[in-house]
Amino acid sequence: MDNRLYIVATPIGNLADFSYRAVEVLRSVDCIAAEDTRRARLLMQHYGIQNKLISVHDHNEEFKAPELVKQLISGGSIALISDAGTPLISDPGLPLVRLAKEAGIVVSPVPGACALVAALSASGVAVSRFSFEGFLGRTSSSRRALFTEKLNDSNTWVFYESSHRILACLHDLAAIFPAERKIAIAREMTKVYETIIYAPIHEVLSLVEDDKNMRKGEFVVIVESCTVKKVSEISAEQLRILTILLKKQTVKEAVALAVEITAGSKKLLYREALRITQAKSE
Repeated sequence: MDNRLYIVATPIGNLADFSYRAVEVLRSVDCIAAEDTRRARLLMQHYGIQNKLISVHDHNEEFKAPELVKQLISGGSIALISDAGTPLISDPGLPLVRLAKEAGIVVSPVPGACALVAALSASGVAVSRFSFEGFLGRTSSSRRALFTEKLNDSNTWVFYESSHRILACLHDLAAIFPAERKIAIAREMTKVYETIIYAPIHEVLSLVEDDKNMRKGEFVVIVESCTVKKVSEISAEQLRILTILLKKQTVKEAVALAVEITAGSKKLLYREALRITQAKSE
């Protein structure tokens, strides 16, 4: 096997979602660095893979990474896998990848399952542009702070949540966002009880509250972007105020005051002010 570090995506539920290339890489490398060796063994047994496993997780990767890079430098090959899905997407592995690159080791992805992408593809939410927030904070205050920041985000955004916090998280979301804002939640993807729902926040919250089974599994939550309607004309009240101001002020002064009073669009108010003054001069 080539002297390189392979980043191998593994199934997120259905063991059949694993490529021929991924199987071959896991069979051929010198060792497999796994976030969860017990889950890794189940996958390896399913595909008849026999290889050395090394445990690399959040709590030991800082000191395990240099050891593995030494092995790579000496000509070895290693495959990195997480407990499910694509490594480094809210999973361990960054110290190893960075050290390997600094040492001049080739790092190659072996693409496959990713909960984030799978949920987006089947959600029904527009995803031409999106951002990923990973796992959110454990406290309500930290979640609400993020939700407030994201309230008017013009892009779709996504995060992961656990079964223990999904209900509290949805309550926080409903407290900040308009009830009709649509979201999607995906759970148990590729498994028997796979569920993907796309509906207004208040409907999703009710479903999760009423059905305890809807609080099981790992969740991907997708929040639809905020759609701001473009205003093409000023309101009757804005026109009334602008007309009064133009009787005593210059166009520039009247528009500035009208913007301050009505919170209207400066561009639209200025255009209307020019129209009014031009009509008076004719």
